[in-house]
Amino acid sequence: MNGFATGYERLARTILMVFVANVAFVAHTLLGLIAAGFFPSIAASAATFRTWVLDDTRTWTIRETWTVFHRAWRAELGPANAFGWPQLAVWLLLIWDYYLANWNDMGLLGVGVSGVLLLVNVLFGVFVMISWVVRANFDERAWWVVRTSLRMVIARPLCTVMTVAVLVITVWAWYTWPGILMTFGFALPALAVVLVVSSFGRLPGMGARERGRPDRHATPQERVA
Repeated sequence: MNGFATGYERLARTILMVFVANVAFVAHTLLGLIAAGFFPSIAASAATFRTWVLDDTRTWTIRETWTVFHRAWRAELGPANAFGWPQLAVWLLLIWDYYLANWNDMGLLGVGVSGVLLLVNVLFGVFVMISWVVRANFDERAWWVVRTSLRMVIARPLCTVMTVAVLVITVWAWYTWPGILMTFGFALPALAVVLVVSSFGRLPGMGARERGRPDRHATPQERVA
């Protein structure tokens, strides 16, 4: 009975933590006038969930979640925008190419090109999601993060497949129960990807052996100290 009560409390605290992280994401994005606040909010989400995953207790209060998120967001105002906007530009170009391949009659060749571009878009989406987790885990330059994330997409096929799976499930859940999107927003897939990378990415500092010892790598609090 005690085990059930403990498990229920942890689940409730986790749900509360994700909800608060989503509220913080929206608030800080608006605080940065959307354009300047969106990518720092993504970086802060990855940093917050990484810190939470490495915490053995995982019993954060509302204040703890908000504080970790806010400190990470402030530290990422410049770096996250420099990292995120080029990614968005590349992704928009890939989406535009996919649109052209689907809405122009190119015959059999067009079908093949469309299929390739769809695969490229999916893989690039996985790369983007993983890259923010890698970036939160290592204090390295952007190009190093890009190379490491690309290698993970290729060399960690199970991590890639699981990332695609959780994103598909998330979109399905958003479509089926719109309340989930309104309540948990981007925080839900962000946490899911952090958990996938922690479980299948084999990243130093994020594996099961590292839990309970977050001092092995810089936490958001340490990065802004």
